[in-house]
Amino acid sequence: MRMVHLAIGWFAIVPAAACGGDDGGGGDDDGGGGGDAGSDGTASRWAPATSIPGGPIQETAAVALDGRVWVLGGLTSFTAYSNKVWIYDVAAGTWSAGPDLPMPVHHANAAVVGTSIYVVGTLSTNFTASGVVWRHTPGVDTGWVARTSMPAGTQRGASIVGVIGGLVYVAGGFRGNTAVADVSSYDPVGDTWDDAVADLPSSRDHGCGGVIGGKLYVAGGRMASIGSTTDTVFELTPGSPWAARAPMPTGRGGTACGVIDGRLIVVGGEGNPDAASGVFPESEAYTAATNSWETLEPMRTPRHGMQAAVWDGVLYVPAGGITQALGATDVHETFTP
Repeated sequence: MRMVHLAIGWFAIVPAAACGGDDGGGGDDDGGGGGDAGSDGTASRWAPATSIPGGPIQETAAVALDGRVWVLGGLTSFTAYSNKVWIYDVAAGTWSAGPDLPMPVHHANAAVVGTSIYVVGTLSTNFTASGVVWRHTPGVDTGWVARTSMPAGTQRGASIVGVIGGLVYVAGGFRGNTAVADVSSYDPVGDTWDDAVADLPSSRDHGCGGVIGGKLYVAGGRMASIGSTTDTVFELTPGSPWAARAPMPTGRGGTACGVIDGRLIVVGGEGNPDAASGVFPESEAYTAATNSWETLEPMRTPRHGMQAAVWDGVLYVPAGGITQALGATDVHETFTP
């Protein structure tokens, strides 16, 4: 059956008749343990983990620091946003509440520099781009400390974020109901912004990326709508122009990713015309040293609209959407390459 999409802002709604049936099943709330058997009879590299508290949520940010995965903000509908912070202890397999964000946000750009977590731009009410910058240093700050906002006209959420040489790079994102090619860097020590970084070769939001060998990689994404996804991959060496690299095997947006052993692991995404859910199960890895991609075991629960975090060689993928656009879940799963 041909799927018809009704545009609402930069989201698309899938009619109920076209939804469901290909979400890969729900995640078990058993705190981890072994995964299911793979299709070849070997143990799955995907495993269930304890579901995120507070109920289903998507469009969150996620970072890892000192053996804990921090999940920030998110949404459950087009008008219901969250200021909650949830912290997952990877050793204990348990969640606890962190300090609330100063306001409800979604599609936040987040990074860890040293012992501090930074939010550097986000989306808020009516998907308006906000340039707020907050810092939280666990054990030092009781809440979130306001820092210098992104310069006016550069604010955005749904960006790709990476840290190189202590600077936070924010590439692309969503502002004014469209994708942008802006690239900025933030210096946490000086609390200053630099917008002289070379723009991306093409605009995108909901892309994915990470830093390997002192270079920022940006993979896939979309140009403000589910149907405008791309498979392009770009590499940034600070001080140099962006360089095109090998494209993704499966072009998509709304993915989650993390860097493990010199590889960018990219999972999930939306805009899949071959699934009733519209969500991709694909897991693929980019090796920077060889400029090549490989296909990995598909997701246990295909999702989009989430971020992932890496700790000790494991990719943690909490929450997200099991149908494209809206379809939040509390599923939490891990992937060990």
